[in-house]
Amino acid sequence: MTTHVKSIDDLLPLVGTDLGYSDYRTITQEAVNLFADATGDHQWIHVDPVRAAAGPFGHTIVHGYFTLSLIPVLLGGVMHVDGVSMGVNYGTNKVRFTSPVPVGSEVRAGATVASVEPVPGGVQVALDVVVEVRDAAKPSCVAQVVFRYYH
Repeated sequence: MTTHVKSIDDLLPLVGTDLGYSDYRTITQEAVNLFADATGDHQWIHVDPVRAAAGPFGHTIVHGYFTLSLIPVLLGGVMHVDGVSMGVNYGTNKVRFTSPVPVGSEVRAGATVASVEPVPGGVQVALDVVVEVRDAAKPSCVAQVVFRYYH
């Protein structure tokens, strides 16, 4: 269920709040191949299912940065801030890829509001995010992402 924040001013009281999880999203081989084309990273563990079947993971795995790039879209199902003129993905404070994401698996993101700080014209929000594969023992990506929301 998405947390709807009515305005920038309503973000500060959410510090420390667990916002819950997004819906699951399946990552296909086609999407991984398109990411490989976009980034030039065609390593066989990502794009060659036959070779990857005999490799260390037993199948192709999703690029770590592809997993990271899904966070903004997955977070759209976790939190939405109304009353802003613009939202900007400002970056990350820390990222770890703690477990591979098998191609064909379903992932979701969960988030907790870590901090809210004023910036000229708006606020900067840091979210502690975990990206999980359905039924996996541990998260695949743990990151603190930073967004800015402007009045």
